[in-house]
Amino acid sequence: MGKTNLKIDILPNLYLSDDGKFNTESALNFSGKVAGICYDKEGFNHLINEPVDKTNRRIDMTLNNGHHSVYDHVNISFNMQNIPKIMAMIINNEHEYTTSEKSARYTPVVRGESSIITEREELLYNKWVELLKPIIKSKYGYIYNDSKINKLAQENARYLVTVFMPTQMVYTTSLRQINYIASWMDKYIKENSNATDEFNVKLISSMKEFINELDRLNILIPGLLKNEKERSLSLFGSNLSNIREQFGNAYNIIYTGSFAELAQAQRHRTIDYKMEMSKDKSYFIPPIISDDQMLVDEWLNDINSVSHINPQGELILINELGKYDDFILKCKERLCSAAQLEIMRQTRDNLLRYKNALEENGDPLALDIASYCHGARCTFPDFTCNSNCGFNEGKTLTRKI
Repeated sequence: MGKTNLKIDILPNLYLSDDGKFNTESALNFSGKVAGICYDKEGFNHLINEPVDKTNRRIDMTLNNGHHSVYDHVNISFNMQNIPKIMAMIINNEHEYTTSEKSARYTPVVRGESSIITEREELLYNKWVELLKPIIKSKYGYIYNDSKINKLAQENARYLVTVFMPTQMVYTTSLRQINYIASWMDKYIKENSNATDEFNVKLISSMKEFINELDRLNILIPGLLKNEKERSLSLFGSNLSNIREQFGNAYNIIYTGSFAELAQAQRHRTIDYKMEMSKDKSYFIPPIISDDQMLVDEWLNDINSVSHINPQGELILINELGKYDDFILKCKERLCSAAQLEIMRQTRDNLLRYKNALEENGDPLALDIASYCHGARCTFPDFTCNSNCGFNEGKTLTRKI
């Protein structure tokens, strides 16, 4: 049997000038040559040495005719510092990216100079970290050490801190996608230019700052900013409560969750998420304090006192849309004693709703989904756990922290 003589080379994809800005000319030149592969019988190696004016004509043609996929060959890694959490959620909802973000579950919230975090938020955050630690230890000290208990206290106290809290992330996406995101933000700014509510005023300001930073780095390409298809940021929905829920090979479901939970959920990039804020504000209550009405009242009083800054514990309406297989994959990630509690519980609840709907409809998938409804992922028929937690409440999905 003959060989195909397959050969794979690595092409350059780092376009950084000496001044730390994006080398637009080099990136466009590369994409312009890639665009010629469809028509060149000798392939890319021949195109490398083609005349510059020919490449430039192809660049102009692809930018003007909407053939933008060739600009996905240029990937850029951004070190985003002090980006508001809600802005991270916006860009993380667009699927085409890789990100590594600082975790408020494992790192403390610290109010720096000229920070958007108020003194009140910092005070409440520190107060509840100290309040929660002994409560967690009294119930779960047999399974968690002091370091883990401190992190769990931080994880719950961050619900009191604004969704505009600055975070740090390395975000990698393509030249096309980052330009598209900038164009969708520009559309949002124009459509909400008359907004007076604090959320949108802050958000629009953050979007303008984001676009200005991309412009400073020479990232913005006019031909990629046209948004001729009038696309919008995917995170924000409207009239979500009117959506008809569906369960089958695909599903469409509505539920309430906090900003913090949605930020976790949207990392499942094969699933689509939309959110809508409620006029009547309500808040997530940590289950670890739910049996103590005095503590519940104190929590609600404290979080209501910072309601104007949209704390991460504010409940929003969430629409989740995806395929059955992708939902089961989500269950394999989130139904675990190590998963953040709120999203674990929501995933469990959605799993049971899915199961009940399939059974009521006599769907053939009902038998399959039932095999995932006996507890954490370590009970699944097609999942292998490599680290036995030894935590019974974790395995039965009944833990409160």
